[in-house]
Amino acid sequence: MKQHTDQKRQLVMIVDDEPDMLNMLRLVVTKQCDCDVELASSGQIALNRLESCRPDVIVTDIKMPDLDGLTLLQQIRKFDGTISVIIMTGYGTIEMAVQALKDGAYDFLQKPFDKEHIVRVINNCLERTRLLRDNRSLQEKLNTVSPPGPLGFIGNSPPLRQALELISKVADTDVTVLIRGESGTGKEGAARALHNLSTRRDQKMITVNCPALPEQILESELFGYCKGAFTGANKDKKGLFLEADHSTLLLDEIADIPVSIQTKLLRVLQEKEIQPLGQNESIKVDVRVVASTNQNLEEKMLAGEFREDLFYRLNVVTVTMPTLSEMHEDIPLLVHHFLRRFRKEFDHPKLSINPEAVSYLHNKVWPGNVRELENSIKRAVLLEPGDLITMESLCNLNNAPCPKPKCPDPRDFSQMPYKEAKAEVMKIFSTAYLNDLLVRNQGNVTAAAKESGLERQAFQRIMRRYGIRSTDFRS
Repeated sequence: MKQHTDQKRQLVMIVDDEPDMLNMLRLVVTKQCDCDVELASSGQIALNRLESCRPDVIVTDIKMPDLDGLTLLQQIRKFDGTISVIIMTGYGTIEMAVQALKDGAYDFLQKPFDKEHIVRVINNCLERTRLLRDNRSLQEKLNTVSPPGPLGFIGNSPPLRQALELISKVADTDVTVLIRGESGTGKEGAARALHNLSTRRDQKMITVNCPALPEQILESELFGYCKGAFTGANKDKKGLFLEADHSTLLLDEIADIPVSIQTKLLRVLQEKEIQPLGQNESIKVDVRVVASTNQNLEEKMLAGEFREDLFYRLNVVTVTMPTLSEMHEDIPLLVHHFLRRFRKEFDHPKLSINPEAVSYLHNKVWPGNVRELENSIKRAVLLEPGDLITMESLCNLNNAPCPKPKCPDPRDFSQMPYKEAKAEVMKIFSTAYLNDLLVRNQGNVTAAAKESGLERQAFQRIMRRYGIRSTDFRS
């Protein structure tokens, strides 16, 4: 199992009143599982150490003199429901096994057991606990992350924090800011954050979509004109610079402004005044200018398509908005944030998303960045007929093939010991096989087991072994 270098090693606690069993299991687990091991010679000792040890997995005997395994299991579940518990016994009955599983045990093993099997079960438990705790950590982050306020952004990744810290530092000044970043990274949101954190926030921010307006119209829109300035000018028009007086003017995608207008814009930035078309006198304006672009302005300057002096006037402070690939760790936070927002907007309060779907979104490439992810969740919430968004439903909504596990190639495992290679191949095959059955049967374990030719209990044992939950497939 892959370990995260920035996290402490996982811990397996083994509980048994037989010293030989404790030592045997310690040797097996230490050698074949990537974890630390803690031994407890009684149920009460294990219970007393829960707080200090915080184990990830507990393997416990069921028959012990002071505190039996089932009672210990109940106490563990009360203490921390993410701890995976394996119950073992030398004289188990079906009734005992059923009770253990009802009480929340991950698996029930009879002694003597196959060492390979218990190693496989422990590894599955370690992975289960890690996933549960990662999910709990995510939920805690979601609860502590403030809803979008003046900055309007969700995320904790270093590149995003760096951009937001710079915005906070320069927001309450009048310096010109150039916001750079790919399409969909939130450049307009960054401009709004600059405005909302400034003393100009009580005034409306004015936005100009530069590529959308032809040269002649853009000039009159920016600077205004007097009646009779040109054919069709039947009355005076107040330009956007005047509308933005004492406020903020966002020049969105400024790289597309024609060179002729760049010259007039430079004068406004230098002199803090405008001259409407057809008027001889200039008008003083108090405007904070913010510009944005997703283009390479340096290349446009070399090509003579963007004035160098205007670039340096705009580029007093540069804020670069990170791509979604650069803030990859924020994707689960963003997924849950957009899900909460859109299920409220579209009145779908019970809708949730399963971990497999979040993992699919987390690993997907997003050329359209945060905007593309937001639209994907919006579409899923709007069109999902059931109460659960799955990886399959996301793929269907996007008319994209769902990623399927590859057939194991023996050459991929040729460097592994035979038993480990066999276990890995079985895991890949069994996971793909059971997932496909459960998808077809919408999470109905009885129907899936019948289709597979297995008894329901046998089918469930395989599901537990590989951490597959029927609830993830129900619509």
